[in-house]
This record gives sequence, structure tokens and C-alpha cells, in this order.
Amino acid sequence: MLFHVNKRLLFSACSYGAIISACSLPLLPQAAMAQVTAETAGSATDIVVTARRREERILEAPLAITAMTSEALDERGIKNLQDLGSFVPGMNIVGQATGGGARADRSFVGVILRGMQPSTSAAQTVSMFIDGVPVTQATALQVLSNPARIEVIKGPQSATFGRQTFAGAINIVTKDPSDTMSGSISGMAGTRANYDVSGELSGPIFGDVLGFRATARAMGKHGSYKNASNPKETLGDQSSKAGTLELTFKPTSNLTVKGFGLYAQMKDGPSANGFISAYALSDPNGNLVRADQSNCNVTGSSGVTTRWFCGVAPKLSALSPSANTANTATVTNFLNDKSGRLVDNDLDGYGLVNDYYHLHLDVNWDIGDSGFSVRSLTGWNHEAKNELGDLDNFNGEAFTGTGSLYKDGYYNFMYLIEALSRDFSQELRVSYDNGGALQASFGGNYLNARQHGSNGSPNLIGARRNGATGSETYGVFANLSYNFTPEFSLALDGRYQIDKLYAEAGQGGVTSTGATIPAGFYAEGEKIAGKSYKNFLPRVIAKYDFGDNMFYASYSKGVNPGAFNTLFITSIPAVVAEAQKLGYGIEVAPEKITNYEIGAKGQLFGTMVTYDVAAFWADWTNQIQSQSTTIFADPDGAGIRPFQVTGSTNSGKVRVKGIEANVSTRLSPAVSVDLTGAYIDSKVREGNNSGVTALTGMTDFRGKQSPFTSKWSGTAALNYNAPISDVLDGFARLDFVYKSGAYSDVSNLVRSPDLTQVNLRAGISNDTYRIEAFITNLFNDKAYYNISNNTLIQPTTTSPNSAVSGGLVAQLRELRTIGIRGTFNF
Repeated sequence: MLFHVNKRLLFSACSYGAIISACSLPLLPQAAMAQVTAETAGSATDIVVTARRREERILEAPLAITAMTSEALDERGIKNLQDLGSFVPGMNIVGQATGGGARADRSFVGVILRGMQPSTSAAQTVSMFIDGVPVTQATALQVLSNPARIEVIKGPQSATFGRQTFAGAINIVTKDPSDTMSGSISGMAGTRANYDVSGELSGPIFGDVLGFRATARAMGKHGSYKNASNPKETLGDQSSKAGTLELTFKPTSNLTVKGFGLYAQMKDGPSANGFISAYALSDPNGNLVRADQSNCNVTGSSGVTTRWFCGVAPKLSALSPSANTANTATVTNFLNDKSGRLVDNDLDGYGLVNDYYHLHLDVNWDIGDSGFSVRSLTGWNHEAKNELGDLDNFNGEAFTGTGSLYKDGYYNFMYLIEALSRDFSQELRVSYDNGGALQASFGGNYLNARQHGSNGSPNLIGARRNGATGSETYGVFANLSYNFTPEFSLALDGRYQIDKLYAEAGQGGVTSTGATIPAGFYAEGEKIAGKSYKNFLPRVIAKYDFGDNMFYASYSKGVNPGAFNTLFITSIPAVVAEAQKLGYGIEVAPEKITNYEIGAKGQLFGTMVTYDVAAFWADWTNQIQSQSTTIFADPDGAGIRPFQVTGSTNSGKVRVKGIEANVSTRLSPAVSVDLTGAYIDSKVREGNNSGVTALTGMTDFRGKQSPFTSKWSGTAALNYNAPISDVLDGFARLDFVYKSGAYSDVSNLVRSPDLTQVNLRAGISNDTYRIEAFITNLFNDKAYYNISNNTLIQPTTTSPNSAVSGGLVAQLRELRTIGIRGTFNF
């Protein structure tokens, strides 16, 4: 216990220390360390970013940005979004639906910046981009293929990047082809069958006119957790592969045409979902299947008292994770039946298959010496994924019987989820910069996105296609920046945006009595709802430079498009009627934010210290929050069965304020220290949540913290790099990561444990090769990434109110991994 307390204090001190250091550094006298020379300059100062759609050094960009080059990603061992989130202060990566869900895996990825959680994968508050081209699904970019850099831009970016950049944007910048033929081969092997193999080849095809760059990557691992009901099997096995091809055509010195393509596939086994139950469950033989881990009682809105969790969520019992994973005849026949299905990508049992395709064309024309340039960005994305999971999260083989939930002679509630999404985007931008005091740009963009899903179970009525939803977004934008003096500049950005949203009827059509949509019958694919929203999104940035440092202040607005709820409309009448009583409706209004921010960044003591700090205050209105409710009904006289209803609602108003900081210090030419920290206070001002009220009885959530958000986060790193011979360098790195626990819902009754992680890396390198040994999660910390409420799904009712949550689903960590990695450059 003392170790864990001290560890928490250590990491809290790291994040707090980074913030205090960054805030106070500009005020310190610099003469005391004037002997520090330019030899100690950190590589972070040389990073060029495109966060404002133009190239500028990161220390000159008046925005809160975390940028990492390919070298920085390698140094930290970052190979996916979850790893990236660990090293970005104020950022959480959620691998499960934020409104509650029975699964916690790679089928859903929510990127949370500054406490602003997304409601669904189609309604992200942070959008992804590849070379500035939008990618509407975050699940698509869970495999990184050696980019030039990744830019995490915080705060509303609607004026610059457009749709769904409500809390920020993540831009993955690819490498250009090299001037000479070159390449690399890299391989990693680690415990639990971890492997990561990649290759890259780049060079000219026809002199300076045509060049190429191709990459390929395959990676995988066995899960960190054994199936409690079958210890010979691991849960959470993952495999991924990705390939990219880039062609760059330069017919003249002032015209560049760049084409980029990416294919990625994830193929995972049954997921490792940690289930923490508030009620015990024993099989007919008296063997405990689920342990009662509750520690308090709550009285819901119905007046019924149920057991629940208060404080920090407990550790997993030895009975979890557990799942049915056998590919029985029921599983095979269900997956072979394509009726009601959308995706056919060879899913042959429990697990996930996700196929993703991306193409973009980037054309840039510099118009002579006029200072004008024209840039066109055209993009296309397509993602198809499906997952079969054990929705009840335990092995029910001991519960024998007959009926719809006993298809193989024992209890098993399997569930299939499929999603098909595609989008097309086009942007045209004209920019002006002749090196003088004025910089300007203007242009327009178009985005057409469509999402379609299906779900179901052989235990119910099979798979059914839900109604598709989609949007068309039109925008015009302009930017004007002027340097009034060498020290002071002012930038004005603005975007006028029109979002046209629609929803269609699902399989079998929809017959409406007029309660939610106009009365009548709507055939599958027929539009059942549509609405347009018009918004003006401004941003103003004032910047003042002094020496190697600068202050900035900004004001900005952001909007996240609304949505339509179609899933519950296509359910049986009894379920629809009950869902409407709980507050589900077909239309969800857009959420909006107004953000105020101040910051400072620069270098001190010569170039020994590099810092940046930002403080912000944001008012978030019409917050969209996903909700999930299990409704029990008997549609055909075969018995009462659970029906899961999911949807989104406008839950109220939130005020988010906080501070973020990064400090890098060169103690010597060989030794550097990096500190990052963030404090995020995401507090509800007004709100409602029918599911949480049904569970806890709470109706007033004022003053509560937003769920899934770490209030404190930070990292500390000690880095050593020095020559050990004339042709060889030695390096070592120690990383500490800390994120405070996050609440499972807006009641703030239970939160996840504080997350800490220690990573070690050491090795040798030169221009030709690099060899390193590493240990990640050195202390084998098992604190969850996050937790989410979930309803008990089991053969016998143990809770007095089975319609409310009876347990927590935990997104489990990867445990200690030891390995070796080698890279050969040629």
C-alpha cells in the first residue's frame, strides 16, 4: 500500500512540477546559466508543424501543440493511439463506448482531449487527419506506419480544420520520398509472442520529377490475460498489418502533386473485458461464477435499492476476464447467414476484423514569385469492421437449458456488431505570404460522410441492418494575419459551415405512429429525418514575441454536428415506447463550445530549457452524451429477454478549465530531462442522464466531473545519448507515465484506479543500425485504462432491479512486456 501511495505522489508531483516549472520559467533570471551553449539545443525546437495550415516552427506557433517526430516516437516506443495518449498531457484514449458498453477493445476508439469525450465513433470531438486530409473514424488509425511526425493540436480547431475538431485535431504527417534510394528494415520480438516487423523503401523513379515511398508493417501479440474459464486460452490477442504507397510528381519547380494510399487490417481474437460485478452468481453446482465486489448501495429513481461501487473500483477477481469463445455450430451458422448483414470480411468466430482504406491527393502550386499559392486536398476513406463478442462476459457452459439463450444447450449471449463507413472530402485553399507583414488564405471545402451499422444475435432475431446516417458539410473559410511590429501580430480566422444531416430507415422499414417522426411507413433506405445547421466559427489570436520567447492569447468557437438516433426506432414497439420514456428521441442538436486560452513558449538560459504552457477556459453547451440502456421485454411469448438500446442525448452544459505544460532541459550534451503535465477540471453546470438517474436516483449533476477524464496527468523522462566509440552511440531512456483515475459516469460515485507506468529502454545505434532492449510497464501495473457501467446479463436475476447497471466493464492494460528491437538502414 505504501508503494502505491508513494508512486501516486511521485507522478502527481511530476505533472504538478511540469506545470509550475513552465509557468515560472519565463520569470526567472537567465544570466545565472549563461554559460549554456547552443550545443545543448533540443531537437524539439527544430520541429516544423502545420497546425495553422502553413509551416512554422513549433515554438513560433501560438497554439497548444504536442508534436513528435518519428525519432521521438521510436524513443518512447509509441506504436499506436493508446501509446500516444499516454505521452500527451490532458489526453485519454478510451477503447469502449463512453455511454456504457459490454466490450472494451479496438472496435471502438474515443480520443478525449481536455475532458471532452465523444459520444460515438461517428461523433468524435477530436478528428484525425493524414497530411491535413480528414479521417472520420478514429478506429482506422490504430496502426502507425513510420510517419514524419504526429501533431496533437489542442482546443477548438473548427476555424482551421473544420468539422469535428471540437476539442482538437490530430494530424499525421507522412514522409516525402528521399532524394536517393534508401530504406530500412525493423523487427521486434517480445514476451507473450509480441512481434513487430516493418520495412520501408524510398527513392527517385525519374530523377527529381517522380519519387516514391512504400512501407509495410505487421504486428501482433497474445493477450495479457487468460480466460478464467479456460486458462489455456488468452483473451485480447491482436494482429495488425498495414501498407502505404506514396508517389510524388514534380513536373516543375513550383508544382508538386502527391498521391498517398494506405491499407490497414486489424484481426483480433476474443476481447479481454474485465467485469466487476456488484452481485454474486453461482452455477447450478454451487461454483462461484461472479463475485460480489460491491461496497455500497444506491437507490434508483424507481425507489429500488441496489448494490454498487463507491470510491476506487476494486481489482479484478480471479473469475474475470471470462468468456465463451468456442466456435460452435450456432456461431458458424450465424456468421454464414448473410441476411441482415453489411460486412463480409471473413470473420469466422469470436473477435474483430477491421479493414480500412485511405487515399488522398495533395496538389500544391506556387504561383511564381507573387507570394500566392494554391493547394488542393482530395481524400477518400472506407472502413468495414465487424465483431462477435460474448455480451454477458462470463462462460455459461454450466448453465444448461433450452430456449433462445441456450442455443448450444447452455447459456450464452453472443452479439454481433458491424459498421460500414465511408467519406469523401475536397478542400481548395489559396494562400498569400511573400515574407512581409501580411499572411492570408481563403478557400472552401466539402465533406460527404456516411455510416451504416448492423447488429444482432442468434439468441434474438438474428442480425438486422440499422438505418444509415450521413452528412454533407460545406464550408468557406478565410485567415488574415498581420505583424503590426516585429514583436506583435494578430491573426483572424473564420469559417462559415453548413452541416446537412440525414437518417434512413433500417431493415424491414419503419412504421411510425407519429410519436417520433411523421406517421407512415418508411421503406429501408428511405429518409426518415433530416436537418441542416449553419454556424460561423471564428478564432482570434494575439501574439507577442520577446527574444526567444512569446506570449499568446486566443478566443475561438467550435461546433460538433448533431446526430439522429435510429437504433431504438427499429426495435419492437414495447422497447421503443420504453426508450422514449427514458428520454431517447430521434434528433440530437449540435454541441457548441467557446474557448479562451493564454499561453507562453520559448527557450531559456541560451537553449538549455525549452518550455510551453497553456491555460484555458471553455464553456461547452448542448453536450452530446451516448447512453446505453437494457430494456427487458417479451416480444413473442418465448420469455422476457434483454434488448440493448443505445443512443445519444443533449445532456447539458459543462465548463472545462485547465492548464497544460511541457518542459525539456538539457543537463549536459548527453543527458536531458522531459516533464509534461496537465490539470483538467471538466465540471458539469447543467445535465441529465436517464441511465445514471435510474441507477443512483441522482437528478442534479451540477459540480460533477465529466467521466472518462483524468483530472491530473503527466510524464517524466530521463534520456541519455552519447558516443561510446567513433562509430557508435549508446542510449538509454527511462519514462514515467501518470494519469489519475477517471469516473465511470457523471454521478462520480466510482472511478478507475490511478494509472502509472514505467518503461525502460537502452541500446546502441549509428546511421546504419539501431539495437535496443526494452521493458514496458516495468512494475506490471494493472490499473485499468478506464471503466464503464454495464447491465448484468445472466441466466438468473440476482439484482432487485435488473434494468439498471449491475457491474463495471474495465478496459484492461497490457502487462509487463520485455523485448528486443533492431533496425537496419540502407
